[in-house]
Amino acid sequence: MINPSTARRSVRTGVALAAGITLAIAGSSAALAATSQHAAASAAPAASQAHRHGVFPTRGQSAQAHTATKSRTNPKTLSYGGGVDGIGVQSGHSKVYLVFYGTQWGTQTTDANGNAKFSGDADGAASAAQQMFKGIGTNGETWSADLTQWCDGPNVAKGATSCPANANFIPYQTGGVLAGVWYDNAAASPAKATGHQLGQEAVNAASHFGNTTAAANRDAYYVILSPHGVNPDDYQNPTTGYCAWHDWNGDTTLTGGAVTSPYGDIAFSNQPYNMDLGASCGVNFVNSNGTLDGYTMTLGHEWHEMMSDQNPAGGWTNHTSSSYSGQENSDECAWLAPGTTGGAANVSFGTFGTFAEQASWSNDTNSCAITHAILH
Repeated sequence: MINPSTARRSVRTGVALAAGITLAIAGSSAALAATSQHAAASAAPAASQAHRHGVFPTRGQSAQAHTATKSRTNPKTLSYGGGVDGIGVQSGHSKVYLVFYGTQWGTQTTDANGNAKFSGDADGAASAAQQMFKGIGTNGETWSADLTQWCDGPNVAKGATSCPANANFIPYQTGGVLAGVWYDNAAASPAKATGHQLGQEAVNAASHFGNTTAAANRDAYYVILSPHGVNPDDYQNPTTGYCAWHDWNGDTTLTGGAVTSPYGDIAFSNQPYNMDLGASCGVNFVNSNGTLDGYTMTLGHEWHEMMSDQNPAGGWTNHTSSSYSGQENSDECAWLAPGTTGGAANVSFGTFGTFAEQASWSNDTNSCAITHAILH
């Protein structure tokens, strides 16, 4: 999720580590096909994006960054950051909470799969998000198995590029990860929410779901889904735009400042309604009728990055001092065209549906992996 030359910088390490970059905006398929590995995520080059700790650049930004940089990802690209507040990865069974933020989502009903459905969601994003997170770890899917190589704990040395046998590994997420859904319609979503406001919403969600201790939030992740028509953290900016990011409440570089949590560290993401940006955020990237392609790719991208770097940048990021320095596992492989090595593809979650996803970087295979062996 980190953009080597931009995304948010880690004030703790003093190194330019931008964690959690989401898909970047605008750019042609031809330009993407010509880019090197790990396209989109490393592409948030604008200095003004330095406040965002894990921005997923738009397609255009990704293409620009990688056209200028000819080198490809090196072996063992990602290394361990030593943890922040003792947290490196999400080494338990992930609990994903979806927060539909603001009255603009409209009237809530229920779809045929028992999911929350909203009258203001013309593209059906809410149902797709719920089905996707229900489906992770089902139907024998191995898209998420790449995560089982990453670890944290006292036995993992800072700077390590692989995990010792006695580390705390991310387990395969058997049986889905969706833990709860909340429609927060107490007020309208801000026209341009700050990072602080989004983080505060995540803290509010922890309270709503009864996760009121640090232990309860150790494996929790709050996805703050903004409705159509708003511009959370200025993601639609034509110069510095992006498609999403993930972070944690204590990051002092959040726009508006860090968020106080009485419930321990809170991992969360800013998930805009990025169909509003069309192809720039992945509409039709994998499928000819793929309105939600970029949306599910973005959700998957940020979840993968949160799992391997829960409190950026204490987990696994690029420390190679290259132009990709600071990137997370999904950044390394963002916006690789379908049909190319490590390119985006449809992943089947059985009865839960098939969704467009992107690959994530694998140190142990030295590649962008859309599938991977289950190691733990």
